[in-house]
Amino acid sequence: MKRSSAILYGLAVALAASLYLHDLGSPHIPKNGDEYPYMHVTRLTAASGSLLPLRSDLPGMRNTKPPLLFWQGIVSTGWGRSFGLWHLRYPCVAYTLLTGVLVFLLGRRLRDAETGLVALLAYLAFFSTYRYGRPFLTNAPEVFWLFVPFFALLHWRPASLASRVAFPAAMGLALGLGLLYKSFALVVPVGLALVLWHAHAREFRLGDVLEKDLAKVAVTLAVSLAVFSTWFLLDPDPRAVWDEFVVGENLGKFDLAWSYLPGLLWGRFSLPSLAAGFLLNAGLLVLPFAALIVSSWRRRGELGEGERLLWIWVVTLFVVYCVPSQRSSRYLLPAMPAVAVLLALHWPRVRQGILAATVVLAALPLVAIAWLSLALQDALPAGPHYGPGHWSLLAVSGIVLLLAALVPTLTRPGVLVGVLLVLLSFSSLLLPLDGPRGRYDAKAQRAVAGRDVWVPVDFVAKEEGYRLLLPGARVNGYRDEPDSSVRNLLARYPLVAVRLRPEDPLGNDASILGERLDLRGRHRSDEIREMLAGDVYEHLFVREVLVESPRPEAAARPAPEVRAP
Repeated sequence: MKRSSAILYGLAVALAASLYLHDLGSPHIPKNGDEYPYMHVTRLTAASGSLLPLRSDLPGMRNTKPPLLFWQGIVSTGWGRSFGLWHLRYPCVAYTLLTGVLVFLLGRRLRDAETGLVALLAYLAFFSTYRYGRPFLTNAPEVFWLFVPFFALLHWRPASLASRVAFPAAMGLALGLGLLYKSFALVVPVGLALVLWHAHAREFRLGDVLEKDLAKVAVTLAVSLAVFSTWFLLDPDPRAVWDEFVVGENLGKFDLAWSYLPGLLWGRFSLPSLAAGFLLNAGLLVLPFAALIVSSWRRRGELGEGERLLWIWVVTLFVVYCVPSQRSSRYLLPAMPAVAVLLALHWPRVRQGILAATVVLAALPLVAIAWLSLALQDALPAGPHYGPGHWSLLAVSGIVLLLAALVPTLTRPGVLVGVLLVLLSFSSLLLPLDGPRGRYDAKAQRAVAGRDVWVPVDFVAKEEGYRLLLPGARVNGYRDEPDSSVRNLLARYPLVAVRLRPEDPLGNDASILGERLDLRGRHRSDEIREMLAGDVYEHLFVREVLVESPRPEAAARPAPEVRAP
């Protein structure tokens, strides 16, 4: 690789790392609602002073996952002394970046250093990596530990495939840590893929595989399950672990009733939905990913050994996750490191037209971000205070995409850098809401310290986010209903946070303690059309007001339980 190319790739890698650390403590980063119950279990378990059993005040949400993620959060927050989003999330980012290092090393091993760098940048540019590789979720560590065995087998082959004890046992330890983050059920796709890898090395001679390789796979799976079983051995209530996690969380994913076949063919959890979601995991790189699939199928007789083995892992994951009645593209995240390496190996063959279409696809959200920035600058009272850095970032992003479109020699690196810049621009768009405008001030926090406050929630345990906004308050959740009036809420809750549209009146029945601006979710189709027509402020934001009943005799009634949708 030329020195100039190495410098440019180094800058691109630095940009990718900065993207994953940028505004990491924000409540508005792309994420999944599961982060809230995980925060809840981590906070209560840390407060208990012991690692097991896991603690929760939410029905059915105690042993929702194995303990390793919660232990990770306990350690990173210093047993809850530094409890906050940044401290909870940075270990997950570390896992994501370490997975990127493995992707780079494997790409370099299979071809050269430039291929490894392309694989690293592609992996970090996938929207699924950005969305699930930063929040306090199980995905980042799960992806890392499940990729370690296949990385090791491929990077150190043929010695790794020939090893009878050392490599299989080491891979079992790595896989076991992955199981302690997610589920024992992961042994199914991993075990099947390992058998197929050994079968491929034996040219699918079944007798040789059974005689020489099946024991190796059995060692890996046995060691991993032994690591996972330490949860049962250490937990003082193993029966609860069995009932809540094994039966409720895992076996509950299988529904073999009469509706299984219709659900397999159409609907939210159907096979077409799973396949489409798998493609969309690549985000703005969806077109090169689709081209990779088509080209690999057409060239299936010409693929190298490394490519074949990686495709076996990818296809095995997809086939296995077709079986449960609940199918989600999120389950296929462990395949994305292999997809990144395959995409890097295919990168020189991607047609210029596909790359040009990807540049256009990346330009669309960048234009939307620029338009939203201007609209919010005009609509918000006193403006959202976007600094020169935000506008410079948008300008640089546009220039990079333009150069990628106009200069053929810059197209391939420009696509990857441009996608990373678009993600960073999106993060920059939401920065004003992470400042004073999106938080309750110190006066409001002091006013509610030590008191019961009711906050609106539309997802299980979402009130955990309010504990960071109102430290010291006793936070309780109530179901957020669109037609809830301030008068009705104050009749139920003497101290309550109410979400209103910016133009909605508050009325005279309340004493305002503080207010903040937040994003709305779940817009109707007519609201989206009105936003595109220019009514951004009215539909994109809500004014959240912390109000107190003027009648001290007002008594709080129990709120309805909020379940995950």
